[in-house]
Amino acid sequence: MKNKSMFWNRFDRAPIVGIIRGVSIETVRRITESYLNAGFYTLEITMNTGGAVEIISALRKEFPELSVGAGTVCNMTDLKKAIDAGSQFIVAPILDEEVVGSCVAQNIPIFPGAYSPTEIYKAWTLGASAVKIFPATQLGTQFIKDILAPLNQIKLLPTGGITISNIKSFFHAGAYGVGMGSSLLDAQLIKEENFYGLKDHFTKIKNEILEFIEI
Repeated sequence: MKNKSMFWNRFDRAPIVGIIRGVSIETVRRITESYLNAGFYTLEITMNTGGAVEIISALRKEFPELSVGAGTVCNMTDLKKAIDAGSQFIVAPILDEEVVGSCVAQNIPIFPGAYSPTEIYKAWTLGASAVKIFPATQLGTQFIKDILAPLNQIKLLPTGGITISNIKSFFHAGAYGVGMGSSLLDAQLIKEENFYGLKDHFTKIKNEILEFIEI
């Protein structure tokens, strides 16, 4: 985590993890093209998506400029499947010590989920690359500020409830990055197969945080 790998160089250029859940592989391909064209590089496929392993493997082969990871990794069984598929980073909604330890040992970026100050600190001390604050919508930006006052060395990745209208406030509060699902991957645009519109939507979100991005 501390040295700049290709993953972190990409992430720093657009510190948003796009979360895909329950979408077919054909649609994921179209989304990914728009995603990259808008200057985003970090995409998470949740393991409770049908065909998640196949989607991760296909994206790794077809989009080498993309960082592809697995989400909703709650146990070692899912972790093994995710890594075997080629996942370049791992995200979890919970804190599982074995999953975190295995990722750290393999030098795979890991974003475990945590909610309380104790959970957050424990995740970080176990070696989390950043701690996923989930669900962030229940906590808000003041919680991020309050956590970072005494624990300012911890990198926080709030997820859940981040939108185009509040994303900037989370970065102002000190978030290292954010995770975004439905508010980023607009369901209506995808249903209409309006992938040009989706790319414009991605661009508008990225423009909200340009001041926080390392060029």
